[in-house]
Amino acid sequence: MIQVIQAQNVGFAYLEERFGLQLAEDEAFFTEWFENLPEITDLEKQDLDRVKFHFLRLVKRPPLSEETVKLVILSPLLNLAGFYDEPFYMRGEQSIEISAEDEEEVIRGRIDFLVIQEQLWLLVIESKRSSFSLLEAIPQALVYMLANPNQDKPTFGLVTNGSHFIFVKLIKQNIPKYALSDEFTLLKRKSELYQVLSILKNLSQIMS
Repeated sequence: MIQVIQAQNVGFAYLEERFGLQLAEDEAFFTEWFENLPEITDLEKQDLDRVKFHFLRLVKRPPLSEETVKLVILSPLLNLAGFYDEPFYMRGEQSIEISAEDEEEVIRGRIDFLVIQEQLWLLVIESKRSSFSLLEAIPQALVYMLANPNQDKPTFGLVTNGSHFIFVKLIKQNIPKYALSDEFTLLKRKSELYQVLSILKNLSQIMS
């Protein structure tokens, strides 16, 4: 009998054991989050400052739902990065299913946003879980990325709870490998939303 596992209950150890997933130690594996990043314009900075202001206003009356985080934080970022324009397309929640080679277990879940022919996956954590490290949600994002049928191109992910952000890169091929960016936050006096947008813009340029 096939055992069904929910994606949110999967950890790094399970993915390493069942799918052979490995953490890439070479810094050159994931340079897209820090090399040749495009500049952010003054107008874009003003937009991001408003995004930060609106978010901080909302967190005064918790909890924030996933939908609110998507609306207030993620949607403006994706718009500024150009992901709502051609040649990209946006899809909302998508069901995924993935199994190991022996197919004795199946992992199921729903991804929050799926962008660009399954090359960018976005995972939003409910703000009530903001006290948890984003690292606890990254295995869930990796499950969705592993389910990507396209093995020829790298897949990127972004995990956020609205205030913190981590980018993920996965290359499947023979041995699936992944790497993480630094963690960014808008809670610092000098908001790191600028860097987050710059990385998203860089990914949009690479994918187009």
